[in-house]
Amino acid sequence: MNMNEKTIKEALLKGERVTLECKKAKSEVPKELWNTYSAFANTIGGLILLGVEEHRKETDPAKRFEIIGVDNHQKILTDFWNTINSDKVNENILVEKDVEVVDLDGKKIVCIHVPMADFRMKPIYLNGNVYKGTYRRNHEGDYHCTERQVRAMIRDSFEDGNDGILIEHYNMDDIDLDTLHRYRTLFRVWNNDHVWNEVDDKTFLRNLGGYIVNREEGKEGLSMAGLMMFGKGLPIRERFDNFRMDYLNFCNLIGEERYSDRLTYDGRWENNLYQFFSIVLPKMTFDLPRPFRMEGLQRVDDTPQHKAVREAFTNSIIHADLMMDAGILRIEKHDDRLCFRNPGLLRLPIEQIYEGGNSKARNPRIQNMLRMVGFGENIGSGFPKIIAAWKETGWGEPELKNKIEVDEVELVLPVSTATTNVVKDVVKDVVKELTDRQRVIIDLIRENPSLSASEMSQKTGMVTRTIQRDLASLHEKGILTREGGRKDGKWVILNISK
Repeated sequence: MNMNEKTIKEALLKGERVTLECKKAKSEVPKELWNTYSAFANTIGGLILLGVEEHRKETDPAKRFEIIGVDNHQKILTDFWNTINSDKVNENILVEKDVEVVDLDGKKIVCIHVPMADFRMKPIYLNGNVYKGTYRRNHEGDYHCTERQVRAMIRDSFEDGNDGILIEHYNMDDIDLDTLHRYRTLFRVWNNDHVWNEVDDKTFLRNLGGYIVNREEGKEGLSMAGLMMFGKGLPIRERFDNFRMDYLNFCNLIGEERYSDRLTYDGRWENNLYQFFSIVLPKMTFDLPRPFRMEGLQRVDDTPQHKAVREAFTNSIIHADLMMDAGILRIEKHDDRLCFRNPGLLRLPIEQIYEGGNSKARNPRIQNMLRMVGFGENIGSGFPKIIAAWKETGWGEPELKNKIEVDEVELVLPVSTATTNVVKDVVKDVVKELTDRQRVIIDLIRENPSLSASEMSQKTGMVTRTIQRDLASLHEKGILTREGGRKDGKWVILNISK
């Protein structure tokens, strides 16, 4: 830890906060210290200073903390180590270097650095009672965790995640086959010679980890990953009514408009994760500039920034706590930023995430499902690539927020309004590239967004397969997206004017 007079005084000038706690502790280890130990370990870590008295009514930071020192630091150290290695706490996560004595103004200060506990060890609790002895930290100090918060930490302690659990009484009848088949089509593109392409839907889903057979108990059915990724809306809401997905576009608002576009469950699409991802992703990336670039004879429109947005969206899904009460996967688009929010706090210290090299997804099976169709970087490399991609833009640095007070993680990607004209020029370039046939298709969709490819064929005399290819091309260019299923869905034109 290597504390000294300078680092201690700097910490005190910032004031007692979520990562600092001062205790008078003149001659003994305060009983309240153990609440703070549990709270720091279960939150993001922190520093405990023994021998510093806080005068809470004092508003001047320079006068608020008084260095009084401890009388017998050796006794305090002995009592501290004896207690932390007893059954007072369920786990001692400290090593010798985490506790040190510093001379400050001729007085002894005991400095205890409590790291954020490894997610596999949480919760850290007191007196053998996980539900009554577990604490967390906020700006107000240490507080008892609710049973819901304790259950969330216990879920997180499973390294293999929770999305592989068997959801009893849910089977292939609860799968939206249109969603699954769309996924299988993309899977075939990315894995053309894969043996899974030849198996039936149930076997395919089982190979992905979306369907489970428990031979010992004689049970089988969908896993959480299978139901949440490919399930029908009604079964998902029946089993996971605690969780919902929401997309909001706050760009270019006029008058009293609350939002310019929203996707929430309204019965026109199956509210599974794969449909939500497929519908919202083109909306989030469409406005990003696509500088003209060629690789050989082929134009390449995929930029590092588009990849970064895909990675950010993927991360919000694979790290979401799908079992949290009132959990919301919320994706927002603003004039000056893109926001990705998911329920559940970070499982790793934020410094490790910025450095990369680790990936501890809450939903590893969903992570694998997305990775096998091209979404998600190699383990631990995603967030550094987001930072690198945004650094190129000059729009500002991405900000990852661990919002402890609401059990939520938010990633904010700034978008400079100075790029607006560039984006408009790029949009014009894309529109100029459209064929006459594609323009006819867009006009048809403007008149009736629910038209199918075969209905467009009847109206125009063009071959259905040709129209399907044009629709795929328009979707790939970010001009069209699809909301809802094949039978009851509709086409949406993304920000293209006539």
